[in-house]
Amino acid sequence: MRTREEALACCLAFENTSSDMPFHDPNWVVVRRRESKKMFACVYERNGQIWMNVKVDPEWRDFWRNAFSAVVPAYHMNKEHWNSIILDGTVPDEEIRRMIGESYDLVGGGTGVAGNGRKSQFAREVYRIVAAIPEGKVATYGQIARLAGKPRAARAVGNLLRECRDPDLPCHRVVNGQGHMAPEFTFGGPGGQKRLLEAEGILVTGEKVDLKRWQMGEETSR
Repeated sequence: MRTREEALACCLAFENTSSDMPFHDPNWVVVRRRESKKMFACVYERNGQIWMNVKVDPEWRDFWRNAFSAVVPAYHMNKEHWNSIILDGTVPDEEIRRMIGESYDLVGGGTGVAGNGRKSQFAREVYRIVAAIPEGKVATYGQIARLAGKPRAARAVGNLLRECRDPDLPCHRVVNGQGHMAPEFTFGGPGGQKRLLEAEGILVTGEKVDLKRWQMGEETSR
């Protein structure tokens, strides 16, 4: 990915997005989520190359900068929360799409679903891992985040599962790091998750699961 057209096409493939030029300068094109009007990418030319600014979780900011020399502190933006990707051909397209998807998720709290039905890489991994939790076992949000490659993204896992509308995905098999159930408004009301787990043979004591007994082994999800 090297051109402005390729960069914008990749950004606009995500669901419910639009582009505009708020700075009255055709060099700077901003891509937003329509529902929130929040920018998740900015594409422009600088020093003869196309650059793209994307929002980044501060916990992953330095990872990307260390992984690729073409990912640098954001030009003209908050350098704690934004990175610039220099589209010089050294960053694989899949990694650029992943960074765009993460930015899309961060500004909207969504799951990074592209217009063609493609979810962000992190979302795909989360759903794949949850689908692999066997009946009679549970996994924690932190465990799923770690297996999906983002060990500090337990809260993001919770957001993805809360927004999931797939009735076949066993989201009820996910508990917090102490084994506690999800809040009562999920899984059909008070006691819903407990009933589903008990129906699968899991013992729930005081709204809590004994992780030493019931937690899924990490090799199961691979």
